[in-house]
Amino acid sequence: MNAITTPTALTMSSRDIAELTGKRHADVMRDIRSMMDALQQNAELRSVCFSSTYVGENEQSYPQYELDKDTSLTLLLGYDPVARMKVVKRWQELEAQQPAPAQMTRMDILKLAMASEQARIEAEARLALVAPKAEFVDRYVQPGTGSMGVREVCKLLGAKLNAFTDFLLKRGLMYRTTPQGPLTPRAEHMHNGRFEAKTGTAEHGETSHAFVHYKFTAKGVEWIAGLWCQHQVREKMSSEVTA
Repeated sequence: MNAITTPTALTMSSRDIAELTGKRHADVMRDIRSMMDALQQNAELRSVCFSSTYVGENEQSYPQYELDKDTSLTLLLGYDPVARMKVVKRWQELEAQQPAPAQMTRMDILKLAMASEQARIEAEARLALVAPKAEFVDRYVQPGTGSMGVREVCKLLGAKLNAFTDFLLKRGLMYRTTPQGPLTPRAEHMHNGRFEAKTGTAEHGETSHAFVHYKFTAKGVEWIAGLWCQHQVREKMSSEVTA
């Protein structure tokens, strides 16, 4: 589940929901992830959910989610009526604690409008930059394309090999066991089906040795294309800021 929105709205934590409903926190977090996977299919719903941490009794930090009212009440549709009512009552308490909004001057309103317009312009610029790449992924990177090596993926994405390799290494997506060794994917990416291993034997006169060559699967190509697109956007925005 990807984090969405920013932590500015009034929210309730997954721990609070677990305590009010009598459920295990781990189960509530699982339910939230499942719900958000479904809600994120429709961006117009504007659901608010983001990750945060809390400190337990042992002074260790643990993850939790923060949900706004609409999102938390949507989660509760699958819970029993008593649990739903407890959370509704808690929301009423939270909203009652909210301070009354301060009176805004005309200058405050003007500044707010200007900031909002600037944010809209920047968002549209980002979308315009991403759109060609997103269209490319949708059109050319389809399941069943077959496995592809790093050079083939570079050609597909129009990326320079050195820059793309540097991106893979710096992001920790792949690694080398020696400075000039082959690129090897992290175990979690192999487990998730983003790479596959191609084995073979190299002949050297009377001797030979086995080798393993890793390639992106169709799923992996789609995944890395999205990450590369995001990387390109960040690079573009960074260069514009420093220019």
